[in-house]
Amino acid sequence: MPERRVTVASKVGLHARPAALVAKAAAATPVTITIRKEGADPVEAASILGLMTLGAGFGDEVVLTADGAGAETALEELAGLIGSELD
Repeated sequence: MPERRVTVASKVGLHARPAALVAKAAAATPVTITIRKEGADPVEAASILGLMTLGAGFGDEVVLTADGAGAETALEELAGLIGSELD
């Protein structure tokens, strides 16, 4: 199963507006993407609530995983989004 590690670049972390943008992008992909912090259970990246409860702050590393046709492309797009300033 492909995975990507990315550092959260938004100063507020994956909270409120950044979480909504990431969830919308994840929901638009043809695969289910999960996201987790090291040592924590994964949550669905398409869930705003899941992203906010993840507690990923600025500078935290998160791990994205996906499976199925289009997983690599979906992970690249989402990693790029999380690794950019969304505030």
